Amino acid sequence: MKTKLGFKYNTGKFILSQIDQLAHKGEEETRGFTKKFAQKWSEERCNESERYRYDRIRYLAQFSSYLCDLGIPSYIPKLPRYPKNTFIPYIYSQKEILALFKASDELRSVKRNMNSCLICMPALIRLLYGTGVRIGEALALKDEDVNLEENYLRVKDSKNGKERIIPISTSLVSVCKEYRNYRDHLPIKDSPGYFFISANGNKCGQGVGSWFKKCLSEAGIHYTGRNHGPRVHDLRHTFAVTSLASMAEAGVDLYASLPILSNYLGHGSIGATNHYVRLTANMYPDLIKEVNMTCLNVFPKYRNYETN
Repeated sequence: MKTKLGFKYNTGKFILSQIDQLAHKGEEETRGFTKKFAQKWSEERCNESERYRYDRIRYLAQFSSYLCDLGIPSYIPKLPRYPKNTFIPYIYSQKEILALFKASDELRSVKRNMNSCLICMPALIRLLYGTGVRIGEALALKDEDVNLEENYLRVKDSKNGKERIIPISTSLVSVCKEYRNYRDHLPIKDSPGYFFISANGNKCGQGVGSWFKKCLSEAGIHYTGRNHGPRVHDLRHTFAVTSLASMAEAGVDLYASLPILSNYLGHGSIGATNHYVRLTANMYPDLIKEVNMTCLNVFPKYRNYETN
């Protein structure tokens, strides 16, 4: 039902399968969930984040509520307090960005791997930094979504399900054309039509993260570990902060421009974009000192930074 309504629901599918496994292991016989089963499912697990535990219980509560709507008695567990998000994004400096570009250009493979995403890394990193699109949105781009004659991208597979058009600079167009020219000379018979592909023509995927870590190492940027970063997604955060700083430097009213940046980034609301104003204010206090700081309280103060 969820997927037919348009939800990706990948995490939900995985968690529901785990619920099924626990029910099978415990030889549950009731049609709905019992309080005892819900309590067993809700127990804290070793090395589990508060956010993931919250999501586990939430999916059980949603499914149990669905069963009740069908007339099947089922216990609906109470959700724990929503965990606070203390994550602060890493903002790359201009020097670090240039170092990442250089490192991506100098990447080399020590062995033959036709499933490697190496060939697209220089163009991909520049596109992520130059447009602020999410990594998933960039990898989902088809050839017809990248218009290098009229200089724009069409993002269809968005996190919020909102299709949007993103203009791109002439320098980024040149990079994308150079990559496409090289890519089109690969001996690929049946290409799936994605813009960023591996050497064998398949859509780029998990290998991007590994290559990006190598770029960080070569650029002299310390990687602090999984879920701590710096990460590929921080290029998006850097784009947002850099854009706001550039607008402030040009004398543009930031709050008049906030809806434009929000739509450009594909956010569901302006409130999701607003935290970048505070982050920019902290990083460039002299640059945006003209901004009325009272306006920073227009939206609730929270750190709901994107983590994927």
